[in-house]
Amino acid sequence: MFAPRDPDEYLLDTERRVIRIRRHWASLMWDAFEAVALIAVCVMVSYLLPPSMWVLQNVLWYAALAVVLRFAYYVVEWWVERLVVTDKRFIMTKGVWTTKVLMMPISKVTDLTYQRSFWGRMLGYGTTVVESAGQIQALNHISYLPRPEEFYDTISELVFGDKQKQAERFSMIKAQRAARGKRMVG
Repeated sequence: MFAPRDPDEYLLDTERRVIRIRRHWASLMWDAFEAVALIAVCVMVSYLLPPSMWVLQNVLWYAALAVVLRFAYYVVEWWVERLVVTDKRFIMTKGVWTTKVLMMPISKVTDLTYQRSFWGRMLGYGTTVVESAGQIQALNHISYLPRPEEFYDTISELVFGDKQKQAERFSMIKAQRAARGKRMVG
């Protein structure tokens, strides 16, 4: 009831899901560093204060609790955000309290670029820039993607690959699923 909808629920019957990922955990690194630093400051100041300043110590501990809750919210927000790529479009769902669905048709993609920083190469993430025909789309800059080479190759195949081969592969996958479904029932 309170959980956001699964991104697969937004797919049409005629779409084939190709990729389903969430951003790399490294997207939380700065928030984690910030939370640890703020908690460390609260704890150090609390221990340096004399016992007579117990009200200020309590305020510092409540501030530390607020920092922990804020970081927990960022983790939940990261966990809920998903990127789904189908043979027809990009769909990103995000939001804990209010769900936001971003969409961009694959047919609008004119150029695809990915970049990896030093830390991205070390930790396994990158940034993909998706350009479309003269417009800034909702999903034009996707950062902290895990395994960006595979993502780039897959999207390149979808956008610039042989459409006939993709249609054949899609119909084969559909037939395999239907055969598996019949075997399980029978």
